[in-house]
Amino acid sequence: MSLHKSLSSGGKLARTRSVFTRAERIEKLKEEGRFVEGDRVYGLPKVRTSLKAKGKKKKKKDDDDE
Repeated sequence: MSLHKSLSSGGKLARTRSVFTRAERIEKLKEEGRFVEGDRVYGLPKVRTSLKAKGKKKKKKDDDDE
């Protein structure tokens, strides 16, 4: 009997999220100096999430010289 895809392991939750919570957005804005204590917490500006760095392709060695 096969396992239903909704019952799969929790490994899928380990990926990076594309949306921050309000508290995370405020933290990020404070780091950038765009939020001061006492500012409104509603209508916050958009904050870019961290992007994954692309891996470089490895060069293949020429095996024709053998």
